[in-house]
Amino acid sequence: MLEKLVAFCLRWPWTVVFLTLALTGGGVFLTVDRFQIDTDTAHLFSADIAWRKNEAAMYRAFPALEDIIVAVIDAPTGEEADDAARRLNDALQNRPLISRSWRPDDHEFFRKNGLLYLPTAEVEKTVGMMMGQRDVLTPLAEDPSLRGLSNVLLGNLKSASVSERIFARYLAGLDEFSRVFEETLAGRSTEVDWGKLLSGGGSAGPATPALEKRRMVLIKPVIDYSALQPGADAIELVRATAADVGITKDKGVTLRLTGQVPLADEEFATISENMALNTTATLVVVTLILFAALRSPKLILAVLITLLAGLAITSGLGILLIGRFNMISVAFAALFIGLGVDFGIQFATRYREERHTDNDLERAIMAATRGIGGSLTLAAVSLLAGFFCFLPTPFLGVSELGLIAGIGMIVAYLATLTFLPAAIKLMRPRPEHVPIATASLAAVDHWIEGHRKLVLILTALAVLAGTPFLLRLHFDSNPMNLRNQQVESVATFLDLSKDPRTAPNKIEVLAPSLEAARELEKKLLALPEVDHIDSIDSLIPKDQDEKLALIERARSELRGALEPRKKPAPTEAETVKALTAAAKALRGAVKSLKKPAPAVARFADNLDALAKASPEIRARARAAIFDGFEKMLGEIRQALGAERVTPESLPQDLRGDWISNTGLVRLEVTPKGDSNDRIVMTKFADAVMAVAPDASGPPIIVSEASRTVTKAFLQAGFYALVSIFIILAVALRNPIDVALTLGPLVLAGIMSLQAAEALGVSLNFANIIALPLMFGVGVAFHIYYVIAWRAGMVDMLASSLTRAIFFSSLTTGTAFGSLFMSSHPGTASMGEFLVISLFFTLLAAFIIVPAFLGPPRVPARKASDAT
Repeated sequence: MLEKLVAFCLRWPWTVVFLTLALTGGGVFLTVDRFQIDTDTAHLFSADIAWRKNEAAMYRAFPALEDIIVAVIDAPTGEEADDAARRLNDALQNRPLISRSWRPDDHEFFRKNGLLYLPTAEVEKTVGMMMGQRDVLTPLAEDPSLRGLSNVLLGNLKSASVSERIFARYLAGLDEFSRVFEETLAGRSTEVDWGKLLSGGGSAGPATPALEKRRMVLIKPVIDYSALQPGADAIELVRATAADVGITKDKGVTLRLTGQVPLADEEFATISENMALNTTATLVVVTLILFAALRSPKLILAVLITLLAGLAITSGLGILLIGRFNMISVAFAALFIGLGVDFGIQFATRYREERHTDNDLERAIMAATRGIGGSLTLAAVSLLAGFFCFLPTPFLGVSELGLIAGIGMIVAYLATLTFLPAAIKLMRPRPEHVPIATASLAAVDHWIEGHRKLVLILTALAVLAGTPFLLRLHFDSNPMNLRNQQVESVATFLDLSKDPRTAPNKIEVLAPSLEAARELEKKLLALPEVDHIDSIDSLIPKDQDEKLALIERARSELRGALEPRKKPAPTEAETVKALTAAAKALRGAVKSLKKPAPAVARFADNLDALAKASPEIRARARAAIFDGFEKMLGEIRQALGAERVTPESLPQDLRGDWISNTGLVRLEVTPKGDSNDRIVMTKFADAVMAVAPDASGPPIIVSEASRTVTKAFLQAGFYALVSIFIILAVALRNPIDVALTLGPLVLAGIMSLQAAEALGVSLNFANIIALPLMFGVGVAFHIYYVIAWRAGMVDMLASSLTRAIFFSSLTTGTAFGSLFMSSHPGTASMGEFLVISLFFTLLAAFIIVPAFLGPPRVPARKASDAT
């Protein structure tokens, strides 16, 4: 059958070439036009898994939680950070690429009811401070002018002097006003910080606690899912808007973006970084290896074109079948190059051997087909079965890779038996005058044959010695460890993870009602792994009756300031007269003080200077004093307007973050400790799920994904071993030969896992594909040897078969090793583990397999007859 297929291709070579190139063009077009990568690690798993269903239910109930940009703003002071966050949030409202922008720590509702959220003692202290300033606030509110200020300060001098502490605060106030007047007279802009002034020079204002230096703005962008980086335009808009409103490093304010959208976009950028360069370098090295293996430019070109055509066709078929690649399935290219080139090298090397014996090109191609066709077919079928065994598993990352890889093996196999023979005929490479085998390796063959027991004993000892590493083997299911820790989104995410108040790795729990949520919250808070829980009840202040009574008392005491009877604004002449009179009176009052008071004299001098200045300067001085005063009065008026807070009285946008339109209530559970630590997350997730099995969130993904992956690989591994065992049993018709084929492969896999753990290479979502890949490579290599051994071949290491396997493994190692040079840690770990696995696969093929097999059971035949 194979010979008829190859004979047809040799009869109609141009037809085969044109048809293949047409399919290649279609694959290239589909790849360029539709190529996409889904970098969301949660999508590596079937949506039918329980924890994926819980996640989907959460996002259906609270869509605002999905696809978020978190803008983290840091500044030298809390006030500056607060101002920067306000400016950014305001500037992002109603922008075309932003569906919503909000600040979780700043809302009109909290500005009005902020006092209710302070401890009762703090409320008492704050309103007491406000009432203590009544004698200043009321007259200034009634006469917000330079006249009113000078009269208030003159009138308070005598009362302030009765207490040393009060007088010190009074003098500090005079210094602050003097500073503002002097700056204004010098033509510089400034204003009074009334919050610090009335609190005695402390931090913050009279109605707010001390501010921290970080603020966050949450942004719900419009996502372009057709783009390779869906959130790129929205992210660029956020950065440009921040620059426009002055949030820049040179002004001491930094902006960093993290969240689902920046993480996904930067993940793709990291994966694609240097991808073209690495691919080009890989193809160059593969070409050099092919030159060393085939020694014929025409043969090399034929194999390379076959490889690239198969790669393009496989890529196009993958896009047609799955639409979008994921972080694992995108590695099909390295897989195809690594395995697909093996078919080409095996066929071309066997062709060279046959051409050395028979100079007729077509007869050599047909002889190569007879000699290697059976082995290629059995290897391809075994690879196909091994990869397709991942299709039923819920681990979609490897399931989709298995689908593409299996199809790729079909494509590579057919291309090797159709396009490659046709290309060889059309290119007509020169005859082969030099033997292909490496006779010098016969000594190694003889040594292994004479020391079989020693090789097997050493193999067993190596496996036993590595058992502790195998038992310690663990799966790192934290997707953040697969990302580049230096990129902004990841570094910011990790920074936020250090503080339980900002930790992103929280668990979300849904309850059917408010009462059920409260019962569930009590159970969750009893867990030692839980730090705290946020819910709609977190927005309901405690001890409201006592706090509201204090606020009502302050509102009554300050009614004159909050609802002042405004005096008519003074004329310029009245202002000058008031300033001059106050200056004179202050100088006179200083003489009666027991201690010198230079601050009073300084202030009096500034009053005189203002009286002599132009009306424009006096107007600017008044604005510098009273613009902040009016703002502060507004804040006090707003703070003292607090009303009782209930779940029903919350604004809809706040309420909607915790209670869905269908009545589901959300609880946000935060763990103790480092929320990005895998062990912390796993224990936390297990504890919460024991109480709330329908919980969702990153810790659930980390915990459950590990179990899903382990189960998927055990399931697929069992299917693969059974299916390949059946295929080999049917083909080889000897159970012992099947065991001799698979036994060394299993040992190679065990030693690969042991070595990886010893070298500190943990299994993860990305590098775990090394197991099916190397299983496929090993099966192919071992089948070649076992079939040749059954045909009576001796000195296998010295044969052309080993030469082909050696150079095939070099190309495979180059393809896999190129991944190790990736900027993406997950991809790099994939390449690292693949190289480790390839080493032990080759060790098994070249040393352990010959020791397992021993001398051939049948007499040696002509090399050309060995299959």
